[in-house]
Amino acid sequence: MKLNDLRPAKGATKKRKRVGCGTGSGHGGTSCRGHKGHKARAGGNSPIWFEGGQMPLQRRIPKRGFTNIFRTSYQVVNVGSLSCFDSGAVVGPAELAKAGLLKRKALVKLLADGTLDRPITLRVHAASAAAKGKVEAAGGRVEILTPVSD
Repeated sequence: MKLNDLRPAKGATKKRKRVGCGTGSGHGGTSCRGHKGHKARAGGNSPIWFEGGQMPLQRRIPKRGFTNIFRTSYQVVNVGSLSCFDSGAVVGPAELAKAGLLKRKALVKLLADGTLDRPITLRVHAASAAAKGKVEAAGGRVEILTPVSD
C-alpha cells in the first residue's frame, strides 16, 4: 500500500451540490430555492425574531409603567458593615471601595441595618435618618458629599 492508494471509505464522501450551473447539473433554474418568495431572493433570510407576519411578541405583550431616566441610583452600605474600620477613622467612598464594601464606582447611601460600636466619621452622598442616628449615637459623624458629575 502506498500513500497515493489511500481513498476514503465507499459512501464517505459526496459530490458538491453545483447550483446555478445550468439544467445539466440537475440544480439549474431556481438553484434549489423553489419559486419566488422571500427566501428565494438574494439576502432573503429573516431575522431570528421574525414570526412570519404574526404580531411580534414584543408588540403583543402589555406595556406598563415607565423608566425614569433621571433616577439617581446609589450603592448601599449598611451601618453593620462598618465594623471593619478603626475607631476615629474618616471613611469615604475610596475607603469603602478598598474595604470591598462597594461593587462599582457610584454614589454611596448609608442605611441603618446593623449596629455600630465605635465612633467614625463617614463621608457619603446620602444617608437615612435612622442610619445617621445610629452613627451619632456611637459618637461618630455623617458628612453628606455633593455628587460630582464626571
